[in-house]
Amino acid sequence: MKKRNKAPEEGSSWMDTYGDMVTLLLCFFVLLYSISSVDQVKWENLVKSLNPDAAKEVSQLVTTETQPGDDDVPGTTELPKDTNRDAIYEDDLNDPKENTGRSPEEQEALDEQFESLYEQLQDLKELAEDASEVEIAKGDGYTFITFRDKVFFDGDDWVMRDDGKKMIDRFAEIIKPSAKAIEQIQIIGHTSQGSPDRKNNINTDRELSAMRSAVVTAYLQKKKVIAGDRLYSSAFGQHRPIASFDTPEDRAKNRRVELLITKTGNIENQLDRYYKQVYGDTATTE
Repeated sequence: MKKRNKAPEEGSSWMDTYGDMVTLLLCFFVLLYSISSVDQVKWENLVKSLNPDAAKEVSQLVTTETQPGDDDVPGTTELPKDTNRDAIYEDDLNDPKENTGRSPEEQEALDEQFESLYEQLQDLKELAEDASEVEIAKGDGYTFITFRDKVFFDGDDWVMRDDGKKMIDRFAEIIKPSAKAIEQIQIIGHTSQGSPDRKNNINTDRELSAMRSAVVTAYLQKKKVIAGDRLYSSAFGQHRPIASFDTPEDRAKNRRVELLITKTGNIENQLDRYYKQVYGDTATTE
């Protein structure tokens, strides 16, 4: 009679799977421990419940003292425990060399250049047919120029007049030596309500003021005396009048292009303050 072969023993394969699972869990908990603070006793009890054979090794692992510098992150500097972080940030803000890359002496020289622009820009009035069509105001950290009515444009046109181009040519010549002292130039276009009792067509009004501002900005940028990213055009249509709409003379005052030359940063948020200083209580919003 033929001898039967014994069937292979079954049941041991599940232990291999179980062992792999326990090993993975152990690695997982070690990872968790490496990024958090864990109570040593609780940790050892947990490991013993999962794998008694590994308890001794884990105990040695968690009791190993961390050497100074072991938890340093590359590229960082650890501050002394008594360091006042707020004081550090405050020092950075108060250090002009740290913020602008310039020494106090260099910044003072640029400030003097900027302040001298006001007197030099008075020459623009000589180019106008009427000196009153060009108004120049000066404030803390800014110079504000208002070009009235037809200095740059005729009627409802947005094509710059030759006289307007000459005005920008001279303006560019004046600011060129002091260009580094200028933080930004904002060119602002305005229209006027054509009738005392009827508002302008919204599209036409906005487009005209925006095109006028853009044309002046583009022409100035072509002079290459100041970087394009420091030229900023904006437009308000009829909505920033400095006079009423009742008479032709008042409406002519509202039709204007303004140049705000500043060494400060946040121009847009400060525009109302500039208007208040330049025009007083006559400046309104519509």
